[in-house]
Amino acid sequence: MDYHFSKTVALDFQAAVDKVTGELKARGFGILTQIDVRHTLKAKLGVDFQPYLILGACNPPLAYRALQAENKIGTMLPCNVIVQQHADGKVEVSAVDPVASMAAIENAELASVAAEVRSRLQAVVEAL
Repeated sequence: MDYHFSKTVALDFQAAVDKVTGELKARGFGILTQIDVRHTLKAKLGVDFQPYLILGACNPPLAYRALQAENKIGTMLPCNVIVQQHADGKVEVSAVDPVASMAAIENAELASVAAEVRSRLQAVVEAL
């Protein structure tokens, strides 16, 4: 089972970030965290890395339902979406598959929430 959905997009890096953010917002997600991996690796290790941004996306009503179903699920929140630029210049967007990441948790109510989040994240990636 794959643990992510990915798509290469015909956009430059920043345009892809903007497009992903807009598509997430259209499906009820906000961005709680934004980690610039390239910048962090340069600052902490002095190494060069391709543009790579991790967006911590959250849909508050779905997160609340998940937390009600399983109070430790916060260890897996928010849902990560990455935008990365490969060496060939192509930009790829990937989103976590919450069904795959939560498969080990035997909780039918949580599985239902994960399926809804999966559907919305798949729609984001497909819309790019």
